[in-house]
Amino acid sequence: MLAARRRRAGTTVTFRPTGAVRAIGAVRAAGANAVGAATGAVAAAVVLAGLVTACAVLPVAAPSPTPSPTPTVLNGPKPTSFAYLRAPKNAVRGDNLIASQRTLVTHLDIPWGVAFLPDGSALVTERARRRILRVGPGRTASGELTVRPLTTVEGVYSNNEGGLLGIAASPRFARDRTVFVYYTTKQDNRIARLRLVGPRPRPEAIVTGIPLAGVHNGGRLAFGPDGYLYASTGDASKAGASQDVHSLGGKILRMTTEGRPPPGNPFPDSLVWSYGHRNPEGMAWDASGRMYVAEIGESMWDELNLIQPGRNYGWPKVQGMGRMAGMTNPLAVWRPEVGVTNGIAIIGHAALITCLRGQRIYLVDLGRPVDFASTRIVGVGTGEASIRWRPAAGVLGRPLAALIGKYGRLRAALVAPDGSVWLTTSNRDGRNQPVAADDRIIRLTLRPAALPAASDGSGTPEGTTGSTSGGTPGPTPGRPGTALPTQPGPAPRSPTPTYGPPHSPMPSSMPSPRVR
Repeated sequence: MLAARRRRAGTTVTFRPTGAVRAIGAVRAAGANAVGAATGAVAAAVVLAGLVTACAVLPVAAPSPTPSPTPTVLNGPKPTSFAYLRAPKNAVRGDNLIASQRTLVTHLDIPWGVAFLPDGSALVTERARRRILRVGPGRTASGELTVRPLTTVEGVYSNNEGGLLGIAASPRFARDRTVFVYYTTKQDNRIARLRLVGPRPRPEAIVTGIPLAGVHNGGRLAFGPDGYLYASTGDASKAGASQDVHSLGGKILRMTTEGRPPPGNPFPDSLVWSYGHRNPEGMAWDASGRMYVAEIGESMWDELNLIQPGRNYGWPKVQGMGRMAGMTNPLAVWRPEVGVTNGIAIIGHAALITCLRGQRIYLVDLGRPVDFASTRIVGVGTGEASIRWRPAAGVLGRPLAALIGKYGRLRAALVAPDGSVWLTTSNRDGRNQPVAADDRIIRLTLRPAALPAASDGSGTPEGTTGSTSGGTPGPTPGRPGTALPTQPGPAPRSPTPTYGPPHSPMPSSMPSPRVR
């Protein structure tokens, strides 16, 4: 049985999760602010207000032994409204929902994790070079954000998909100057805290023993609205670990800043928050505190999941949607050929999800979960264009693809203090042909809901229907897809037009569906 070890005050304590599997009830949906008129049109962008407060350099204080059980909010703007996307009926592409896009930083080397600081700057990890960079808030003469290396993390081993991965800033960073990092060693994956003081800060491991492999290492870190630290772990190519609640592989973990199980975790004396995951690498929360995870699938489906404590998300027994007892269905799925889903950012009631192999983002309309137990599934497209979603569980319409091929492989997605979204490219990871400016950080803003879209982003005017290459009519207005049986199987036929990516300025050889 794998063990997680905590190291504190020079002493190594072995932590062994125990306890039988027990499911926990669904997370209560807090009130969502429905905006817009009677059309129920799909979600657009959050209007954020406020200014980023500049953070003065403060004396370093000792970190608190445990986090507050209540959310700790850093200085920055607060959301004032939660608008819905104004997407036309029958839309396949969502490029017209993007209001602006701009390159902030160039010439990075596989940027993996991003964490914003109170002064508006960001910390960025470089996976293979093992560096933590400080990006901004200043700008160079060319208008790009400044980039300054802060430190190289000792003990990191870069092996294919491993290396220096996720990073999260302490909610009290202005006082304790502490960040948390997820990284690969030659023995395991681990989570450590790092105080950014002195010339060579050393990581202090708080969780060890997370399964290690050349692929499927997970690695995302983020503080949730409850003040606790969450981590995503992969199955490390050992699919059975995902179903074993005593293993830390294939899980979402929840912990204190000491690496201990906090109150409310579903399994006794365990860090495990949810299980049955293959390789989740994106985590985000909406304004109601609901947690969403983007997960890389195998050869059938990538997944968008709404995470509920103690739930089993199926891998490897179920891929995508199914009706197996005890398994929790995802909210939406699409094919790995156009996915290999990685990062996720929540803007109001819209989820923005990045794709590596698919070289695109998906915009997903999220509403109030009304009947999470509903087995109704809607799907469109065939083959690589197949997409399925669950309206009763809160996905209001077809996920819309955007930025196809424009920036190459897209990895991290994070909402910045000013309400924009930062995306990182991953074109120097050996699975694409990079351009001279790679790797980059891209800043996106979404179009306000008050500005209706004029087309579906693919050249089809609003209100018209598309066609397949064989001339099959598009879907009937008001009927976005076809209701599907809930047992997974071959992709259904659909009148919705199939589509493929346009010519990419950064071509890549398509790996097999089993390779990220």
